[in-house]
Amino acid sequence: MAKGYLQTDSLCRELVSDARDRHFKPVYLLMGEEPYYVDMVCDAVIRYALDESERDFNELICYGADVDAETVVSNARRYPMFAERQLVVVKEAQMMRDLEELAVYCTEPLDSTVLVIAMHGAKADKRKALYKAVSKIGAVVDSEPLRDYEMPDWIMDHYRSLGLELHPDGANLLAEHAGTDLNKIVIETQKMLKNIPEGQVRITAEDIGKNVGISRQFSIFELTKELSAKNAPKALNIAAHIGAAAKFAMPMATGALFNHFNRILKYEALLLSDSSPSQATKIKVLGVNPYFIREYDQAVRNYPLKKCMAVIALIRDYDYKGKGGEAGEATPAELLVELVARIVDI
Repeated sequence: MAKGYLQTDSLCRELVSDARDRHFKPVYLLMGEEPYYVDMVCDAVIRYALDESERDFNELICYGADVDAETVVSNARRYPMFAERQLVVVKEAQMMRDLEELAVYCTEPLDSTVLVIAMHGAKADKRKALYKAVSKIGAVVDSEPLRDYEMPDWIMDHYRSLGLELHPDGANLLAEHAGTDLNKIVIETQKMLKNIPEGQVRITAEDIGKNVGISRQFSIFELTKELSAKNAPKALNIAAHIGAAAKFAMPMATGALFNHFNRILKYEALLLSDSSPSQATKIKVLGVNPYFIREYDQAVRNYPLKKCMAVIALIRDYDYKGKGGEAGEATPAELLVELVARIVDI
């Protein structure tokens, strides 16, 4: 998994833990394209900063489109009433026209105020005063979106944090269903937990499919598995069913196939430099769960270097067609089946 994700995840869990213990930074600058971590920290600070009896006089939650810097700073400089601290939260702070002027307060914040500046899909300019000021005295969360290949590991980590043991097939299935939307994964997991027997800790792909409403038999990951084995009948059958789905999009399919064969190509490059790489080296290069190494051992035999490069060229060609380029009258479903047929024939 990407180092950036691990750092963000670790920082946010630490900030949530500190908030639960009633230890707060004077200012939080929460920003980035991925809202999950922004919301995680913001919600924790709101939940633990004040008791219910203290909120009426000591909590201000406002939105960037409706407030200016002068109002935020004025409220932040007030002292709490009958409480240890007061809380000022600016949600959707990227909508503030004078956001940068909050730097005036952030250079000398009050110990008795907790100020949260939460931005969604945007970032404060790291070259300017606000970011620099909060970096010195508070907490900055820069939440970047995860890449699709990072999602299965993130999902498995999330399940572990809930005391659950998720099979890698289940993680892949949920990743395909939810994409890179972390909040959707959390919501679907909560839905599933309401339906499984009490005390069950081992979660399979069947559990995910049954309780989230996904067909395991016809997933992209089942397709790549059959392609790795060069099992033409099954691969074509799965491709036909995937293409027939109401929400099918050719770019999603070609993206997943490209990622798969790009890993095979990386494996080929590894074997050229080391004919007997260790399991740990394979995992590091491929960036997959150890459970899937056997599949790639098989795939690399079925698609030696030249064949693998030919497959990648095919995928790029069909990705172009799937986006409207020279596809003729072929439907996206027909394009996928045609692509799979050509891959297993290489």
